Amino acid sequence: MASAPVGDDVYGEDPTVNRLEALTAELLGKEAALFVSSGTMGNLSSVLSHCGRGDEMILGDQAHIYTSEQGGAAALGGVHPRPLPTSHDGTLDLDLVVASIRPDNEHYPRTRLLAIENTHNRSGGRSLPVEYMDAAGRTAHSHGLKLHVDGARLWNAAVALNVSPARLVQEADSVSVCLSKGLGAPLGSVVVGDPDFIQRARRMRKILGGGTRQAGIIAAAGIVAITEMIERLADDHANARRLADGIAKLDGIVLDPETVETDIVYFELHRDDITPAQLSAGLKEHGVLLNPSGGKLLRAVTNLAVSSADVDRTIEAFSRVLDSGAAGAAADALVYG
Repeated sequence: MASAPVGDDVYGEDPTVNRLEALTAELLGKEAALFVSSGTMGNLSSVLSHCGRGDEMILGDQAHIYTSEQGGAAALGGVHPRPLPTSHDGTLDLDLVVASIRPDNEHYPRTRLLAIENTHNRSGGRSLPVEYMDAAGRTAHSHGLKLHVDGARLWNAAVALNVSPARLVQEADSVSVCLSKGLGAPLGSVVVGDPDFIQRARRMRKILGGGTRQAGIIAAAGIVAITEMIERLADDHANARRLADGIAKLDGIVLDPETVETDIVYFELHRDDITPAQLSAGLKEHGVLLNPSGGKLLRAVTNLAVSSADVDRTIEAFSRVLDSGAAGAAADALVYG
């Protein structure tokens, strides 16, 4: 990063950024690419490039764009979201998608975009298969819509499905992929599409404050991420499954390890003697960082800094914290019983 050749990326003059964009476009089978600072900026730039004010996008009610990006498309672009129920595997019912496309009527917004997410975070990192991705693209295009893929962890899906990233998004009009997450870069995402789309996205990036100057110092880490770190994601997947298998055996942990496909492990805590917040705090004392995700739900994510030995230590930490919760409850029963 310190020795990366740099230039002014606002003028397209940073050679390291240009190389990162070219490499990513090639990996994803698209003509052009744009480096942005975050996945949220990548998704927002894409949505605003496909939709105008008052237009509508169809997406899942558990999609990251809908739940966790502060409603940016509506707040900043006037784009109306049409959320549909998300299936347990992260897919949307494509028949329902078709039924939700607005007719040409002055009472309704114009449906312009279908957005899907792969892997799907809130569905436990599930990978949407090639057949579904193709069908989603055909469905969108046959009804005059564009298809955007929030591919923050698309690399994980490609590795899990043993398919090239390009094949996975063959039917997509735009894709946003993260360079951090499991790939290890400190920050950054890349949006890909055709040249006209990328030109619009570049304008949107600028209005969102995403124009940068000597960005090659961070793009250099992105190059390492996509050239050296993708195949090793299989290690993260194996470690996530190892973790799931281990903690599923513990009292009060509700989890089906068979649903763990990539690097994300969602589970529920069903115990009266310890809350998710207390479990999280107790794990932190053992060096394990894992936050509650609402209600009884918690999420663990593996990455390149987590080894199989770390996973074993984490399972042991779970056991100790849960046992201490039971011990505390027993002591309270003696004092107050």
